[in-house]
Amino acid sequence: MQKLRLKTLRRIVLVIFLALFGAITLRWISLERWHREAMRAEPVEIPTPPPASPSPAASRPPAISGKFDLPRLFNGITLHTELETIPGAAAAEERIDPMSYAIDLKMRTRVPTPNRTMDELTKVSPELPKLFPNLALMVKPDAVAPFFGQLYETKVRVLRENLSRLDQLLSRHNFYDCQTVLQLRQPESHRRALLLQADMDVDADGSDGDRVPAGNGVSPTFKPFTSFRWSKKTARPNPYLPLTEDRLRHLDAEQTTATPERKRDLRSAAAELRDEINAMKKFSYLIGTYDPFIVVPGNFTKGPDAVKVGDYAVVVSGNAIYPAIVGDVGPNDKVGEASLRIGKEINSLSNPNNRPVSDLKVTYLIFNGTADSSWGPPDLEKLQARCETFVKEIGGASVPLHHWENTVPPLPTPTPSPTPTPSVSPAETASPSPALSPSASPVPTFAFPTPSPSAGAP
Repeated sequence: MQKLRLKTLRRIVLVIFLALFGAITLRWISLERWHREAMRAEPVEIPTPPPASPSPAASRPPAISGKFDLPRLFNGITLHTELETIPGAAAAEERIDPMSYAIDLKMRTRVPTPNRTMDELTKVSPELPKLFPNLALMVKPDAVAPFFGQLYETKVRVLRENLSRLDQLLSRHNFYDCQTVLQLRQPESHRRALLLQADMDVDADGSDGDRVPAGNGVSPTFKPFTSFRWSKKTARPNPYLPLTEDRLRHLDAEQTTATPERKRDLRSAAAELRDEINAMKKFSYLIGTYDPFIVVPGNFTKGPDAVKVGDYAVVVSGNAIYPAIVGDVGPNDKVGEASLRIGKEINSLSNPNNRPVSDLKVTYLIFNGTADSSWGPPDLEKLQARCETFVKEIGGASVPLHHWENTVPPLPTPTPSPTPTPSVSPAETASPSPALSPSASPVPTFAFPTPSPSAGAP
């Protein structure tokens, strides 16, 4: 009886052991099968269109690293998040696999449709038909310029190229910065015009030592150049020339101790600074603080109906019409920018970091092919007269154009050096020669008075 019980106990223990061994084996097989199926089902995204010549590193997605301004990382982008987990191998193995810890990023954006009719333009700018009563004769449904499509093709391409760097993506505001671009032609006068509806950013670039010998660039992106330029009229140096020359000296000094790789970068930067120095010694430029001009994308300056630097234009904001010229060329993926002078007139709070108009309610009318053959310092009276003429050729305006006043500060009067006073007769003292008078009238150059050469440099 005791032997029977011992035998039965042994059988029970064996059955339990076999059951546990079978359960462990089945569990292991199940986990292995699950892991293989999960790895096999992992989605692989094929970029569209495929690159012409893929590099060997294309199989490894770029890692996002460095310091970021987190509030700007998803600036204006609506973000939907979802976390998915799947069983993996050992932590030591998953740590070295870049695909074990990944984000599948898919961005959706709607490409806008341009405004085509006068009613659609009026919804954005209700004052437009009142300011230009005959504009409706020029606005046709088929008048959308190819520039609008090119603009948004460029925006989409830039988004696609920068998807691995979220901090470099266009914000929603800058993606939707253009309402429409229309090619207009007046049926009677045949005057051409390019109409843009957009917002307004601020351009504070430019410098001209002949008119303003002191610099006032405060924007971190400030450049002392504009696309509109002319040969210098005086020997007064550009106010930003000493700073640029100082930067060049620092680069040249750093090259003596730099590594070969660093030297290549320094030589390239030094060559660029030398070009800038030569340009500042030879040319003068518009000044965003004092001159009324607008900025167009680079793509708008190409093609049969292209806009050229120097073309006359008017800017419509609210009930006012501001004369301007095309003074600068900007990046191909942004529209809607004017000089600080125009921005201040529309909104006194505007500055290089605060746009005067954020909504797409500014209308830019650019008169194609009206640029002068030779350029010089802005002649504000000529600007007024030319823009009035072109506005009349498209049917006229119901309000007078804004009149710009010269706000360039007068040049400092040089301190005369003391000289011996010759004895003169009372008659000579009573009627000094105009050529020797320190208050002789300056010789006007274009719109801005420039002292005569006898006055000397400040």
